[in-house]
Amino acid sequence: MIRRPMALSRPRALLLTVLALLTTLPALGLVVSAGGDAEAHGTPMKPASRTFLCWQDGLTDTGEIKPVNPACKAAAQQSGTTPFYNWFSVLRSDGAGRTRGFVPDGELCSGGNTNFTGFDAARDDWPLTHLTSGATIDFSYNAWAAHPGWFKVFVTKDGFDPAAPLTWDDVEDAPFLTVDHPPLNGTPGTVEANYSWTGALPANKSGRHIIYMVWQRSDSQETFYSCSDVVFDGGNGEVTGVKDPGGGDPGEPVPGGQCSATRTTAGSWGNGYQSQVTVTNTGTVPMLGWMVDWNLPAGHRIDSLWNGSMTAQGQAVMVHNVGHNGSLAPGQSASFGYVATGSAPDTASALTCRLG
Repeated sequence: MIRRPMALSRPRALLLTVLALLTTLPALGLVVSAGGDAEAHGTPMKPASRTFLCWQDGLTDTGEIKPVNPACKAAAQQSGTTPFYNWFSVLRSDGAGRTRGFVPDGELCSGGNTNFTGFDAARDDWPLTHLTSGATIDFSYNAWAAHPGWFKVFVTKDGFDPAAPLTWDDVEDAPFLTVDHPPLNGTPGTVEANYSWTGALPANKSGRHIIYMVWQRSDSQETFYSCSDVVFDGGNGEVTGVKDPGGGDPGEPVPGGQCSATRTTAGSWGNGYQSQVTVTNTGTVPMLGWMVDWNLPAGHRIDSLWNGSMTAQGQAVMVHNVGHNGSLAPGQSASFGYVATGSAPDTASALTCRLG
């Protein structure tokens, strides 16, 4: 079933949102069609992105971020440690799958998202994944939240210099791999949850390169961008330049990053009601975004929603923050509201909140 996005601004105005699906995929490059619904909000884990490996490098058993890798340490000095806790959020809400002409040169690794500018630094000491040119490997992309979409996987051109700012002229024109809605493994909201697919790496590559991934949701304009630093030296996925997570369990929710969601009823009438949900950062680190999930009672439906972006499948609902209310300091709150059709106000179903 295709999920319909809603991002409505007036409490009692019903707005039908038409889902705009991409009708064509690139003619160049390998296309992998896995079938089913893809569910993702994350970053590559194999080969891993800068944000993921720097989070692992900096994570301590107390939940603090203290990078050891010099490039990761420099990123923390420039952008702070908040992006490390939000390693899955290198996104543009207005991306709509755009690349060249949209993401500026020198800002490819952050996708032009100013929260992650520290990860755009031109250096040759980022954590590195060792690969073999032309080999077939298992790709893995973390699935922190549930959304359908496509992945496009690019690689830099021969002669790429990691010590120079990354520009679009450094990237091959066409993706070497395009993935159509790959399957989800595991439970979203954990590091183990992932999409997986198998594909061939580009042939005749050697030395240092960047594998650049673009993930586009098919139910909204939200688009994710990432840089994975690799070297084609005959390796089999070994990672160097990063320490172990330092005692923190990478399978648990982000250390220090927690949120809660509470619902109140603003009013009700014959066969409908209005509710408000308050999201609070209950963790110890700032958050760049949030998501709230719940299941509506049978026979209920949400007719309009404001201060949030909704994705629904059947009775399962997920609301993502919008641009102005996603960043919350510890203890800070934001809210969204909705009007629903239903026999009585929805007070029983549990709300689940997580960083997003």
